[in-house]
This record gives sequence, C-alpha cells and structure tokens, in this order.
Amino acid sequence: MATTAEVRRCTRIRSEPMRGRTVLERDSMSTTRNTRKESMHYLSHYESPLGAMTMASDSEHLTGLWFDGQKYDRSTISDEAVVQPLLPVFTQTARWLDAYFEGTDTGFTPPIRVEGSDFKKMVTAIMLSIPFGATSTYARIATEVARRTGRRHMSAQAVGGAVGHNPIALIVPCHRVLASDGSLRGYAGGVDRKEWLLKREGVNVSGLSTPPDADDGGGRRE
Repeated sequence: MATTAEVRRCTRIRSEPMRGRTVLERDSMSTTRNTRKESMHYLSHYESPLGAMTMASDSEHLTGLWFDGQKYDRSTISDEAVVQPLLPVFTQTARWLDAYFEGTDTGFTPPIRVEGSDFKKMVTAIMLSIPFGATSTYARIATEVARRTGRRHMSAQAVGGAVGHNPIALIVPCHRVLASDGSLRGYAGGVDRKEWLLKREGVNVSGLSTPPDADDGGGRRE
C-alpha cells in the first residue's frame, strides 16, 4: 500500500505541467489528435473518358467519387484532405473504374462508406441494388423506402434530394435513376454524362427525353 508521502508525491507529479501542458490538457490534445486522424480524408485522382475524377477515402473505405467541377464536388470532405494515391481502396476503385469504362459489369464493389442519415443510407442501398444496364425512378425508390420504413407514402422529391447529393458517383449508380415520365432530369455530373453512361451500359436512351428545365443536379423529381 502506498504511503501518504508517496500519494502526495504522485498527486504533485500528476498536477504539474508537463512540457508546458497539464496532464488533463495533454489528454485532451491526444483525444483531439485521434479524432482528427479518424476524420482525416485522403484523395487520389482518376482520368476517365468523361473527364478527371477525384476519389476520397477515410483510409479504408471510399467516401467520395466526383467528376471534377461537378455540382457538389468534394462536398463531404474538408480542405485538409491530403493526396495519398497508394491506398488499397484507391487501387480497387481505379480497377473498378477501368472495367466500368470498358463497358463491362465489374462484378465487385470497392468498400464504401456513406455518411448521413438513415434515410440517405437507405436510398444509397436501394440505388446499389439497381443492376448494370437497368434503370429505376425516383418514385419507385420512394415506394421502396416507404415499404421498408412502414410508411404509407414517401416523397419522391425527398428521394430526389438524396439521389442528387450522392457523394459516390458511378459506383452508387444515381445515373440510373430517371423521372417517371422517362426523362433524364438532373444529374450532378451533368445530363450529357448521364446519357453517355446509360448508353455505355446498353440502355436504350432513344425514348428518354431531356426536358428544358433539366439541370446538372437538381430540379423537380417525379
């Protein structure tokens, strides 16, 4: 058992500043550094037939994939993200993109992580279930969300917002989501890219219209 003198000595040591910081401050700084490390994002780049793309990762999962300059480009990462092209997840994603732009179903999905609400994650999961070369609609996804959540109705416009803000292009195939009338509507990467991607997957786009009010990432969803 420690003597009273030893206890006092230990108490003094714990309360003394250590290199200019108290133990409490140092513990707090360590926690902050660990939190910052956990939230750190890394970047890499990919040259696609449709223009340069940026990949983002938390070091293990793909957390973002955008066409450079698109609407909501890099919306989920901070300016502190650093370029680290040698991460395994970036290698896997580049291999996925190579196969995809060759016009083939890749047969695998790189590890991804989508941050946000349960609703956003559910919409993401439903988009991931849309097969290569197939399409769905905002209304159909809304119906599925309602079914999964036990609701009588879900707004297609709310679904459109989640689809439009999808941070992982192509792999989470928001380009396969159309309006109920068959029109392309908006796409954060640009409606021209959306049409190109669907053609590349073998979708017959001859009957798909591009309404005058279609933009590159928003607008009405039906």
